[in-house]
Amino acid sequence: MNDKSKIIAGLIIFVIFITFPFWYNMGKAAPVPEPKLTDKAKLEKECVEPKQFMKVEHMQILDVWRESVVRNASRTYVSKTGKKFNMSLASGDDSCIGCHSSKVDFCDKCHNYASVRPYCWTCHIEPPKEKK
Repeated sequence: MNDKSKIIAGLIIFVIFITFPFWYNMGKAAPVPEPKLTDKAKLEKECVEPKQFMKVEHMQILDVWRESVVRNASRTYVSKTGKKFNMSLASGDDSCIGCHSSKVDFCDKCHNYASVRPYCWTCHIEPPKEKK
């Protein structure tokens, strides 16, 4: 029982050591980036699905779209509101790139923040850089 104080001191040092990164970085997180929308997207007021759903589930929707287009040759997506969309990453007014044309200002901001590396552009042609 003479080692009781050493064990308690060791546990306290261990807890401090393990939790130090959390305490040190508290309040230092970068703000969540707000993607820049095109004028067309601002006028639409509505995406394929509600904004919050798209923030979380867009990759799952794109996976379903890929499967639907490649395997079933189906190119039309009907949203929960009944509106029809072209399932395409290519340029066009009725596709994703029609509203979200700037890869740097829209896609890359959030993907860099979340440290994810999507592979969309290994097959698809990147949207052209916007001229300023």
